Amino acid sequence: MSAAKLIVATVVLGAGTFAFRFAGPVLRARVELSPRVEKLMAISAVTLLAALVATAALLDGHEFVGFARPAGVAVGGLLAWRKAPFVVVVLAAAATAALLRLLGVP
Repeated sequence: MSAAKLIVATVVLGAGTFAFRFAGPVLRARVELSPRVEKLMAISAVTLLAALVATAALLDGHEFVGFARPAGVAVGGLLAWRKAPFVVVVLAAAATAALLRLLGVP
């Protein structure tokens, strides 16, 4: 791909991203959503995030990653739910996965 095409693609993607971000506040004043639709949108965002976390925690490509990574994610999730500091969450999750792998758990 030539440099000119790369620059044009970057500018087009940047303009599209700006247009989407700008359209939200502008259209929010014009479009009225029912409380049921707003609740469904909030639930769908949480569901999508949970699916992303589950996929990243359990799979590497199409293969199951073993039990160490999901255990680390579970420990991190529990600590985040208990409102532990972010550094503690990350370190505890990494330490859990590393300790389990050190003990031979895949």
